[in-house]
Amino acid sequence: MKLHELKTSAGSRHARKRVGRGTSSGFGKTSGRGQKGQLARSGGKTRIGFEGGQMPLFRRMPKRGFNNINRKEYAVVNVRDLNQFDAGTEVTAQTLQEAGVIKKELAGVKLLANGKLEKKLTVKVSKVSAAAKAAVEAAGGSVEVI
Repeated sequence: MKLHELKTSAGSRHARKRVGRGTSSGFGKTSGRGQKGQLARSGGKTRIGFEGGQMPLFRRMPKRGFNNINRKEYAVVNVRDLNQFDAGTEVTAQTLQEAGVIKKELAGVKLLANGKLEKKLTVKVSKVSAAAKAAVEAAGGSVEVI
């Protein structure tokens, strides 16, 4: 392909609509906006969710519940996920992140009891369920809440 062989895509080039230039132009008088009404006015746009003066759907729906601004979200790790570490390893949020078990720490790491642990590990997490703690200790390891 050479520079002199370049052509524009079909329909990509067109003249700007010249409004208000007489009736024979096709966009004279009302300039393609029709007769009166909200859309004929300058700035004649409606906000998202506007229903022509009818009470909008989001205002007709009842409010439910609330969002706790102090909510803490924990990265969840199951006991079965710890089997990829070598026996005797100290497992922390940083080692879990490096191993790709969790993406980011969030407010901390919580250990849950899904699966079975076959290795002796020292686990340091923010929260731990009672069953998960029992599972780690049954395998000979220890859990430290930091």
